[in-house]
Formats: sequence, C-alpha cells, structure tokens
Amino acid sequence: MRNKLHWLRLLSCGFFCATALGAFLVTQASSAQAPPDPSDIAEGMRLYHQKGNCQACHGWAGDGRKTDNQMPSGANLRETKLNRTGLAMTIKCGRPNSQMPAFDKFAYSDGRCYGKTQADLKGDATRMPDPPATLQQREIDLIVDFLLDKVVGKGPMDHAKCVEFWGTDVETCKEFPK
Repeated sequence: MRNKLHWLRLLSCGFFCATALGAFLVTQASSAQAPPDPSDIAEGMRLYHQKGNCQACHGWAGDGRKTDNQMPSGANLRETKLNRTGLAMTIKCGRPNSQMPAFDKFAYSDGRCYGKTQADLKGDATRMPDPPATLQQREIDLIVDFLLDKVVGKGPMDHAKCVEFWGTDVETCKEFPK
C-alpha cells in the first residue's frame, strides 16, 4: 500500500510539473512578438522624422546628431539600453526634469506617467517642453518598432548602414566613406 502511495505521489507531482511547464511555454510563445511588418517600420520612420520630429533632437539616424541647432541635444538612441517598454514609456511620458517632451496628450493629467501629475512637475528645475505633436499609442508603438529595427543597438552610422537605413544610396549617405 505504501509503495502505491509513493508512485501515486510521483505521478501527480510529474503531472503538475508537466502542466506548469506547458503553461509557461505557452505564455512565453504568446508573449514573443512577431517581427514587425516592413510597412509598419516605414510608417514608424515617417512618424519619427515628420510628425514627432524626433530627428530635431536625436538626429535623423538616432545618433544624437540633432538636425536643429535651436533644439536640445537628444540621447544617442543607437546606444540606448532601453527595451521596448522603456522606449515606449519615454516617448509617451517624456523625461521629467529634462528636455524630453511627453508625446501622450494626457501624460500628466491622471498619474499614468510615473505616478505623477502636472502639479508634481511644477517643482522641477527644468520644465518639460511641449511636443511638436501628440501621438496615439499605436503611433508610439510604430516609432518603437522603427527604432528597434533600424536604430537601437546598430552602432555608429557608416555608409552601408546608411544605405540600409534609407533603403537606397541617398545623398545623405555620401557623407560616409564607402
């Protein structure tokens, strides 16, 4: 009888472990994102360069070489350690007490960003500027897709990376030796 109980415990423990492992693997598979569609990357690039005007501070290549000398210097996004969540949060909420604006229209209206409201930001030494335009969550996600595909972790820009970035050997790429 004791031997039967021992085997029954082993089988139930094995069943529990197999079920838990299966649930973990299903969760991991469903949380892994499919690669973004090339049209989404192109739309994210357009939003980065045009609507968000991110290039004014971060440079067209995201390398911190800003395109507008009157704008603050932005971070070199090619070297950032931020992941998808961190990039999206930074675009949405900006960086309090810095020159990085919040692109979410309601960022500091209800505590959705870092648990702060507009009143909490009044004491900051540096006032966060208004963005050139506000972005919807889907637009923020598209910019993040673009950044992760073409900018983050890609290292310094060179001629080959420039051609890959634009999809062709544009005039801008001529500044980099072949």
